Amino acid sequence: MAQSKKQSFFGGAAILAVGIALVKVIGAVFAIPLFNILGAAGAADFNNAYNIYSLLLMISTAGLPVALSKMVSESNTLRREHQTQRIFRVSFSAFLTLGALSFLVMWFGNEFCAGLLHNPNAAYGIRVLAPAVVCVGCLSAFRGYAQGSFRMTPTAVSQIMEALCKLILGLALAKRFMDAGRGESVAAAGAIGGVTAGTVLALAYMGLDYLLHRVPPRTNDRPDESGVILRRLIAIAVPITISSSMVSVITLIDTSLVQGQLQNALGYSLDKTRDLYGTYSAVMKLYNLPASLMVALTASVIPTLSSSLAARDRAQTARVTNASLRVTALLAFPMGLGLWALSEPITRLCYPRYDAKLGGELLATLGLASLFVCLTLISNSILQAHNAVKVPILSMFIGGVVKIVLNYNLAAVESVNIHAAPIGTLVCFALSTAVNLFFVWLIVRDKPSYLALFAKPLAASLLMAATAKLTYALLARFVSSNLVRVGASIVLAAAVYVALVLALRIITRDDLRLLPKGDKLARLLRVK
Repeated sequence: MAQSKKQSFFGGAAILAVGIALVKVIGAVFAIPLFNILGAAGAADFNNAYNIYSLLLMISTAGLPVALSKMVSESNTLRREHQTQRIFRVSFSAFLTLGALSFLVMWFGNEFCAGLLHNPNAAYGIRVLAPAVVCVGCLSAFRGYAQGSFRMTPTAVSQIMEALCKLILGLALAKRFMDAGRGESVAAAGAIGGVTAGTVLALAYMGLDYLLHRVPPRTNDRPDESGVILRRLIAIAVPITISSSMVSVITLIDTSLVQGQLQNALGYSLDKTRDLYGTYSAVMKLYNLPASLMVALTASVIPTLSSSLAARDRAQTARVTNASLRVTALLAFPMGLGLWALSEPITRLCYPRYDAKLGGELLATLGLASLFVCLTLISNSILQAHNAVKVPILSMFIGGVVKIVLNYNLAAVESVNIHAAPIGTLVCFALSTAVNLFFVWLIVRDKPSYLALFAKPLAASLLMAATAKLTYALLARFVSSNLVRVGASIVLAAAVYVALVLALRIITRDDLRLLPKGDKLARLLRVK
């Protein structure tokens, strides 16, 4: 029975990881054409509205689903079916209340929220997103209940449905409004309408799934009082919410400070500020891709490490810790340095309507930052598996405060202006990584050697980046198509990187086992 549950857990984690990865890919497919339709100013309007939504969403839904799934799984294990039902009802009420409050803030305070970000044009999008907060709150209740019952597939399916609706309807509405000459801010609100419609569709699916799988209680257990359940729910959810919301809070403050400084300190017009911030928003979508591809790895590290720690298997704990850090370096270093090496050509390829020179400069800095984002994510997982849950909060707080101070001061310098945002991001995650890795070294009994883990992947990635740069420069003399130049440069650089990884024997079979189908990949690459 225990083995069956273990397999169910790992299978469920894999389903969720695949679902999240698909959602991230769909999100990228949505963002790139959307930002080309909207242009830089419209991209700023869309992103500003979405930043408000993200913060309220995190506050209302970040910790509660985890707390709900934990409490439901515990009561199911103890066969307290009446308790399970009451936990769901109390949680649903809490989600609905927080969602309703967030709706009121966004619907009636949309102009105030847009004013805080120094972009009144975002007000339309903020109001259109308001119903989505209520829907996502209710969605979180259904998803948490399903996951607590060890059913991960409904969550993955609903997330994919939500993303596809956003992709199809959001793009269609944005294009329709732009073609009709309604302006960038209205078109951005149209795209956001696709987001809201996606949450409604996903909620309908999850509600139906709940009704189909709901079983009347068959036990005679006496459930706890609603107040007791609510207090426990809050006790579990609050630390998770604080940790999860920090990035959204920092992003929102950062957005307000940068746009405010561009207008107040440098005297830029609203339109110029929107153009600059919109370009930054567009390349941020490319910067987020490396972290998105880390989902499967970070999802597998916590249960794998937790299992070896519970078994007091010191050797296995050390192997998993070292392997997870090395695989992260092997994946993150080439992706980040690849974005840095081909930043301007990639920007020109993905966003032909934008200022490729400015976008390339911003993406080059963000590419380097993405290395540290990935290292922060994996070190967070290692620390959480070791129950050091407060360290990621501390590291993100330190990095976030430094980012805010840097951005506020640098954005007021004429020669820096919008470049302050990616510089602050780079410093923020570099600091967070440094703090996390220090505590990993402090907590783990078998101390990892960071030089041994990172030196070879970094060397191989630098040679790969140099190959990409040189190949592109050479092809630029003979080939007119930017798509062909970028594609050929990436393919050749990737081939060089794989050859170096195998020649230097950087990766092991244990490393590959952390990845989906790792054993098959090891056999294919003949890795021992």
